[in-house]
Amino acid sequence: MNRPPFEVVHELEGWALFWALLEPVDADPEGLAALRARTAERVRERFRPETLATEPAVAELRKLFRAAGTDPTRYRPSSEALVRRLLKGGELPAIHPLVDLNNCLSAELPAPCCVMDETALEPPFALRAGREGESYLSLRGPFRLEGRPLLVDARGPCDAPITGSERVKVGEGTGRAWLVAYLPAAAIDAERAGAVLEELLGRAPVAAVVTSGVSI
Repeated sequence: MNRPPFEVVHELEGWALFWALLEPVDADPEGLAALRARTAERVRERFRPETLATEPAVAELRKLFRAAGTDPTRYRPSSEALVRRLLKGGELPAIHPLVDLNNCLSAELPAPCCVMDETALEPPFALRAGREGESYLSLRGPFRLEGRPLLVDARGPCDAPITGSERVKVGEGTGRAWLVAYLPAAAIDAERAGAVLEELLGRAPVAAVVTSGVSI
């Protein structure tokens, strides 16, 4: 698989980042609703709450969080939090077609994924641990980033695989967006992430993939 068309410095070991530039197309709401429902169903078929922590991807993500300085039982990887909500009977909500696609991919892998408005980003990027005093306005409010796995662009922190940033969120005016999957390299390879994304888009074609790549 190719590399993304910009520099990505990995200061944290054990991660592979799968990147896909998405261009939205007119989405069929019924098809997207069916994709969300089917994804939730598949999660409940594959996983059990009592054994989730031992699943290879979940266990590896927890190790990577600890290595960056984060207790993964206090600040869960977003994918684990999502899967646990689904196992408790929750559903994948309708938010935005690209966000819905992103959430389905995150649940299917399972690995944290984010989708960021291309115009809000400025390469180069770095994957590193958050530094003392760093924070951002997350989708859940102010969020401290010290010791958290963190994606940074030239403008500063842009995403963490716990909760996303308001600065880069997609909306009605989004033309293109970068989807990033935070893969534990020991458990999920980028080819699989690309294949799952392709399968999801085959079921609900909400976007075209302009380009994709992996950084390690």
